[in-house]
Amino acid sequence: MAETTPAPIITAFDWVPDFARGLVRDLRVRWAFEEIGKPYRTQLFGAATPRPDDYLAWQPFDQVPAFADGELRFFESGAILLYLAEEEEQLLPADPQMRWNAISWLFAALNSVEPAFTPIVSFDVFQSDQPWARDAREPAAKLARQKLLRVNDALGDNEWLAGDFSIADIAMVTVLNVLRHTDMVAEFPRLAAYRQRGESRSAYRRALDAQLADFTAEAPNWGE
Repeated sequence: MAETTPAPIITAFDWVPDFARGLVRDLRVRWAFEEIGKPYRTQLFGAATPRPDDYLAWQPFDQVPAFADGELRFFESGAILLYLAEEEEQLLPADPQMRWNAISWLFAALNSVEPAFTPIVSFDVFQSDQPWARDAREPAAKLARQKLLRVNDALGDNEWLAGDFSIADIAMVTVLNVLRHTDMVAEFPRLAAYRQRGESRSAYRRALDAQLADFTAEAPNWGE
């Protein structure tokens, strides 16, 4: 009997607080696997406990996801998306211009857009009880809305960012979800509809269900 090649591995967490469920970045990679119809395995770690020392050789920032395909091991969700899409035209167009449009939007989602959203989460979730948080949030919210406007205008009346659905949309939809606890995306109806189109895809739903199913550990005792 011929040996079968083990499915690639994605690292993920076995527990996160409720507000973070559906936001951990392994969701992007799971979504890509579901779109191309290929299996994967997860290696779970505790979010509130240190990862093994040798994990830093795989993921230098001690985060998830990291990725392994046979002997190949690397990290960063954007890099993993690009790796999976290289041989899959359904995730990355063959036409050179559209291909690089999609790659540009992949980088833009993770480098130009997402960093403007994370301070909003910090002010609203982690620092909401601080007296200075409200004033500090105002300039952060202004920048976040500027980013939303730019994406909104670039999307226009198109269904997806770079022609057909691609890794650019996997990245951008999951980035927009960082603001799901606010009404900021809803201020831009085209973006809200775009995010809904992404979340309505059956592959997204399967990926989300798989991530939620992996959250099987009990909440840690932070007092210990």
